Amino acid sequence: MPKIDLDKVPQRSGSSYPDQYSADTATRTWLPVAEHAGLTQFGANLVSLVPGAKSSLRHWHAKEDEFLIVTEGTPTLIEDDGETLLHPGDCAAFKAGVENGHHLVNTTDQMAKFLVVGTSHPEEICTYSDIDMKVTDKDGESTFTRKDGTPID
Repeated sequence: MPKIDLDKVPQRSGSSYPDQYSADTATRTWLPVAEHAGLTQFGANLVSLVPGAKSSLRHWHAKEDEFLIVTEGTPTLIEDDGETLLHPGDCAAFKAGVENGHHLVNTTDQMAKFLVVGTSHPEEICTYSDIDMKVTDKDGESTFTRKDGTPID
């Protein structure tokens, strides 16, 4: 049956960031709904942000588009051009290759939730705007380095 039973999708939390960068996203949780359904051409995650949580570190993708729609609460979109308060039903889109670092932060005292959908590319580079880090994804393996490619200590 195509309907996804969200109660059966295993919840994940935190991030795969190196330890020194993982604290900011430690309290975010998400349901990997596309993966759970066996989809491979794009990812779709239902993300929950408790008060104070960040969706990610500010980043941009070289080859993968991202689209999100807020389903609950009022998270703040922070990008290179500034901050925008988002409400349920508001959407944001990020085109691959556009160097506009972005993330959502829940600055309220209520839960915030959104659905994020992104294309899947077998080789991707994601660059982090506020820190000296990038991640290279190739064949399902992620490698975190400094922007010049040297290892992160």
